[in-house]
Amino acid sequence: MSEDTEKQTGVVKEKKGGAAPVAGPEGKEQGLVDSSGVVAGVDASGVSAKAAGDATASAGATALRKSKRNAKVVPSGVAHIRATFNNTVVSISDTIGNVIAWSSAGRAGFKGSRKSTAFAATVVGQEAARLAVARGMHEVEVRVQGAGSGRESAIRALQSSGLNVTVIKDVTPVPHNGCRARKRRRV
Repeated sequence: MSEDTEKQTGVVKEKKGGAAPVAGPEGKEQGLVDSSGVVAGVDASGVSAKAAGDATASAGATALRKSKRNAKVVPSGVAHIRATFNNTVVSISDTIGNVIAWSSAGRAGFKGSRKSTAFAATVVGQEAARLAVARGMHEVEVRVQGAGSGRESAIRALQSSGLNVTVIKDVTPVPHNGCRARKRRRV
């Protein structure tokens, strides 16, 4: 393209070296074309539209990051311990039910039959309690579900990690002879 046609169409071939100026219909410079082919116009204040968009995008990301860092402190909550025959899961929530910290034997690194041990439940309880204490929790109400071997050891781990246990409640579901039970195991 010649220089005259560039001024008429407002298109400039990009030069190697970054942004190239784009000419408007009157021949005045209207904006820049960067290496990605994006035209960034300049408004009346002299700030390019692309730069203004980048600034608002980064400000929004900063606001998201700040809200995550300044998470609200929850002084009391509920520790849900689910102790099955194969695993132990401890999830600590606030009084409404929003989960603040959780851990399981699989997450703690145990595999296979070692997930169902009392030691695994101790490690799980300590890890969940450590995360909850870091968020500002001091006292918990414990609700235990299931008949696994990690029931008592998970509660002891919560107490030893600095959480004050106020109530221990068993919430294991017990059927009132509802559906037919499984066949008996022959061992």
